Parts: sequence; C-alpha cells; structure tokens
Amino acid sequence: MNTNTVAYSTTSPLGDSFLLIGRIALMVLFVTSGISKFADLAGTAAYIESKGLPAPTALAVLSGLTEVVGSLLIVIGWQTRIVALGMLVYTLVAAYFFHDFWHLPQGAERLDAMIHALKNLSIAGAFLMLAGSGAGRYSVDGPCVMHNSPPTV
Repeated sequence: MNTNTVAYSTTSPLGDSFLLIGRIALMVLFVTSGISKFADLAGTAAYIESKGLPAPTALAVLSGLTEVVGSLLIVIGWQTRIVALGMLVYTLVAAYFFHDFWHLPQGAERLDAMIHALKNLSIAGAFLMLAGSGAGRYSVDGPCVMHNSPPTV
C-alpha cells in the first residue's frame, strides 16, 4: 500500500468526534456575536469608537466578518490551523481593547470585565489547541492527504 495516498489520522474516531463537537461548540459564541454585530452595525461602530479605535464602521464590519466567516470555516474544518491562529489573535486583541479591566476602578464593572478577559484567554487557549491538533477526520481538512499523510523518511 502506498502511504503517500492513504488518509492518516493520529486521533481515534472518538477523538475526531470530540474535535467536531468542540469546533461547533466553540464557534456558537462567535457566529451569534458576528450576526448581532451586523444586526446593529451602528451600535457596534459606536462601541468601537468609544474605545478610541480608528475607522469604527470599517472595524465593525471587519469584526462581524471575522466572527461569522471564521466560525463557518472552523465548523466545516477548512484551513483550520490557519483560521484558528487568526481567531486566536482576534480574541486576544478583543480582550485587550474591550475587556481592559486594569483601567477600571475596583467594583462590579471591573470584575465583569476581568471575567470576560479571562474567558477570552481561555477561548484563545482552545484556538491554540485547535491550531496544534487540526480539525480532525470529520472536516474538509480531514480527508486531505496533504494534511494527514504520515511523514516520509
């Protein structure tokens, strides 16, 4: 059997199933958030502007597109490692600009922002693991020999 043409996976079918379910669960937050940004583009732009960022309308559109398109790509598992790294950066940038608890006085608002920042950090960890593992067998990337063939010696 020619190992260059045989699909190869380092995970079990159960592990691949977990990766699929995990990809879907991870992206529910982002796809709903992206859709809500488009539903209130003016409000999203105003919030971005309140943080002192430039081109708030363009950033609102870019943010919504990143969340919706990135979510769909990860759910179907296409270019998962690359998209996961992009979503990792997006999530950390969002935490820095929009959950900046270190600028807030002690109290409920600071605690809420800190919880959101830590949640973003945890989500970034999930994206890092996805970038390392790939989407698994149940994905567009999965059956691709280029992504799953064993190394040749």
